[in-house]
Amino acid sequence: MELRVLQYFLAVARENSISGAAEFLHLSQPTLSRQLKELEEELGKQLFIRGNRRITLTEEGMILRKRAEEVIELIQKAEDEIAASDDMVAGDILIGAGETDGNRFLIKAMNAMQQDYPLVHFHIISGDKAMITEAIDRGSIDFGIVFGNTDLAKYDSIPVPYEDTWGVLMRRDAPLAAKDIITAEDLIDKPLIISRQAFQTLEFKNFFHCEQEKLNIVATYSLLFNGSLMVEEGLGYAICFDKLVNVSGNSILCFRPLEPQIKNHMSIIWKKYQVFSKPTQKFLQKLQDMDAYK
Repeated sequence: MELRVLQYFLAVARENSISGAAEFLHLSQPTLSRQLKELEEELGKQLFIRGNRRITLTEEGMILRKRAEEVIELIQKAEDEIAASDDMVAGDILIGAGETDGNRFLIKAMNAMQQDYPLVHFHIISGDKAMITEAIDRGSIDFGIVFGNTDLAKYDSIPVPYEDTWGVLMRRDAPLAAKDIITAEDLIDKPLIISRQAFQTLEFKNFFHCEQEKLNIVATYSLLFNGSLMVEEGLGYAICFDKLVNVSGNSILCFRPLEPQIKNHMSIIWKKYQVFSKPTQKFLQKLQDMDAYK
């Protein structure tokens, strides 16, 4: 499978049209159609459903589009790193991170890096632990900030000097808002909105003394902004970290910690034996210096 043909495939997937993609690529329609047909024959799968005015991707086509985008992104990243001048620190650093106040540690290092190397640019990709580790494994991000234990056989890490406290986000007029702390017994029959990764930790299973299926989970979220909207609209109580949603002033929301407390530690991780670009080497040194003097 040639890189050129993958780029042709992505152009057609983006334009939803052979003619539109051919015009964009400065190819004739017969040439492009032949290349796509040969790609389908090579893979032994139909990639497109061809209609009168537009074409759509089959399930196999959608899988290929996802992987082809990753391949193109990695190649572009490699070209940018190789093209960088030997005496200049410039380029992009990609970091996967969840929603946590602990990201301040990361951001302080980013700020220090920018002061020394203004041509370095940072890109934060939001996601949970599963998404971040998958992105690190395939090489599409350089670092990730994750909660809980990490696989030391696969990743190197730096501990982050922050802990996040779990609790319940609710409306101020909710029955549980009158309490200072929230126990498992308080929540057992309530409509719950939970993080997708909450029950991946043993602490939550121990807190509720039951499996996830026994709870009244009405919705899940990966980013808390959506979870907070659900709470505002009265869908239920969101189990989440503290300090992520403004509950001060005129907010209709409030936060109550769990009892007994559940705290999560976090780490910055990267793939073992990773070959770093010059900017990522410098940034890792910033992180390690901050860790040494925290």
